[in-house]
Amino acid sequence: MATTPPPPQAPPKPTWDPRSAAPFPWLRPTIRIRLTLLYGGMFLIAGILLLSIIYLLAANALNVGSDLPFQIVSGQVSSDICQLRSDRLPADELNRSLNDCVNEQRQHALDSLLSRSLLALLGLAVIAFAFGYAMAGRVLSPLGRITRTARAVAGSDLSRRIELDGPDDELKELADTFDDMLERLQRAFTAQQRFVGNASHELRTPLAINRTLLEVHLSDPNAPVELQQLGKTLLATNERSEQLVEGLLLLARSDNQIIERKPVDVAEVATQAIDQVHAEAEAKGVRIRGERKPAVVQGNGVLLERIALNLVQNAVRYNVAENGWVEVTTDVQHGQAILVVSNTGPVVPAYEIDNIFEPFRRLRTERTGSDKGVGLGLSIVRSVARAHGGHISAQPREGGGLVMRVSLPV
Repeated sequence: MATTPPPPQAPPKPTWDPRSAAPFPWLRPTIRIRLTLLYGGMFLIAGILLLSIIYLLAANALNVGSDLPFQIVSGQVSSDICQLRSDRLPADELNRSLNDCVNEQRQHALDSLLSRSLLALLGLAVIAFAFGYAMAGRVLSPLGRITRTARAVAGSDLSRRIELDGPDDELKELADTFDDMLERLQRAFTAQQRFVGNASHELRTPLAINRTLLEVHLSDPNAPVELQQLGKTLLATNERSEQLVEGLLLLARSDNQIIERKPVDVAEVATQAIDQVHAEAEAKGVRIRGERKPAVVQGNGVLLERIALNLVQNAVRYNVAENGWVEVTTDVQHGQAILVVSNTGPVVPAYEIDNIFEPFRRLRTERTGSDKGVGLGLSIVRSVARAHGGHISAQPREGGGLVMRVSLPV
């Protein structure tokens, strides 16, 4: 019987942070620098061509190297510049000496013209580059406003607008289009927040009522055994529905940036998560180990605890039957708080790593029921990590299990 070949391995996702600063920011080829080099370079090339033309015209006018337009027949000539003999010379030798003297003066004039022109060109080039830099900054200043507004919007401040004034050119059209997009985004996010608030009330209330009624009926000692068994099944189903609703609401909230941030120690958060899962780990025979060094970040403590709790719970629940272990470590590396949760468990193919972060998807299953969770744990972890400006990556362990690595900016 032919087996279906596994799907091709997905390419690895980039792990670099696009917001990280360049090692040499002054060497970054910004548009302003490129326009400055373009303006200054064009002026410099034009100046060199103009200087070459002037030099050639001057050399042609002075006729360097040509003979004198006159001749000395007889007589004596003296000069303070050229080294001429003071005694009477033959006419041909005197003419040759005067010709050398005049050519020397012509070359000296050309050299003086070239040196002074080069100094003038250098000074004008400096002025041209400075002028080009200033003009490029003035022309590109609207782009700076657009960039600053985009950064503010990235921090969940959707109320910011560019409101660019000035001539009705391409930059103003771009700014107005960006403002219109922000207006639509703000309305969409406001509607989403309103929906999340309404859904939080409308979904939790009936589930809480159902749980209360079921618990009341189960507390009746005279209830038939079949009714008690049915009540326990319904109560477990209701509890699963409550977990699903809480997970969906948390996933919806954590998709946005965290506005109110406080110092949170990731090591303390991981320890609290381990304490909550300790009983379940002992029941399954899973040993939890690892060194947790202090790693303080700015964020929401409840959401960060959810990251650690979901990762540790998954590591305990999806483990081997015997001699399983979970290793939880925290540290600070290269300005990032690192939380690593690794565990023994079933072998995870590399091409299925991306699927485990999708909602309602598990290893080789999709939207299936399970007593291990509702399929939102890793989706919530990724969403919360992104909301804090970090990211999560997963890597299969040799021999089975996963290594989950969460990086958060300190």
